[in-house]
Amino acid sequence: MGAGHHHRHEHEGHSHAPADYGRAFAVGVVLNAAFVVIEATYGFLAGSMALIADAGHNLSDVLALLLAWAASMAAKKPPSAGFTYGYKSSTILAALGNAGLLAVAVGAILFETLHRMFDPVQPEGMTMVVVAGIGILVNTFTALMFMRGRKSDLNIRGAFLHMAADALVSLGVVIAGIAIIYTSVVWIDPLTSLVIVAVIAWGTWGLAKDSIKLGLNAVPEGIDEDAVRSYLDQLDGVELVHDLHIWPMSTTETALTAHLTMPDGHPGDEFLHEVAEVLENRHAIGHVTLQIESARGCGGSC
Repeated sequence: MGAGHHHRHEHEGHSHAPADYGRAFAVGVVLNAAFVVIEATYGFLAGSMALIADAGHNLSDVLALLLAWAASMAAKKPPSAGFTYGYKSSTILAALGNAGLLAVAVGAILFETLHRMFDPVQPEGMTMVVVAGIGILVNTFTALMFMRGRKSDLNIRGAFLHMAADALVSLGVVIAGIAIIYTSVVWIDPLTSLVIVAVIAWGTWGLAKDSIKLGLNAVPEGIDEDAVRSYLDQLDGVELVHDLHIWPMSTTETALTAHLTMPDGHPGDEFLHEVAEVLENRHAIGHVTLQIESARGCGGSC
């Protein structure tokens, strides 16, 4: 029985290493922390539950950005004897943590909103418009810094969704403020807060679902296990593919291990190089380990 192992980390200038978003995280944290203080202060002064709700969401965003930032830095640390994969999976933990923070924010805002509905206060519409308008600018600017990486990294996607949702929520507060100015209807403010809660809850569900799947080592989104198996099964000389596993090492890197039964023996290193390159280029799997077995009918007992 022969065995061959091949790891494909990067080639031809194509790398799966996490991109450096350190500056984006730093700017986002500073801007949003400052805005939380401003929004919460004016929310209390103006008696606007919608502003306070948005400030609470922004506070969770600051914590989320810090968590995502720490994870992205940890993912770059080299492997060690105790952590042979390094700290890449910390980005998955950060995505899970961000979903948890959002869930806590939803609960706290919902509780206060229901309280305000039974004890309404006339908010200052113009204050809502001005402060939330600033929020649109801050959150849109921060979201744009993470837009490029949102499709390839769940950790960055979490940061982007936080900021994009906040921009939309702030827009809702502006609209509510304008409506209050012209109608003086008190319930518009807590109703807007409920809409904010619904928006946050929807984003939380999607982020939580995806991050839990990664935490359970599910095949990452965008990778077709059947297509990968079919490709390996159709390789020249391969009689059987078994013990195929595809799992996320981080929010940006995917690993694969498989046993290939090849009765004619080990085909050589060039075969392994070619297979690894196809798996990376076609299926975004950058860490490949293949074991070659020559025994017929070996199945999973080898």
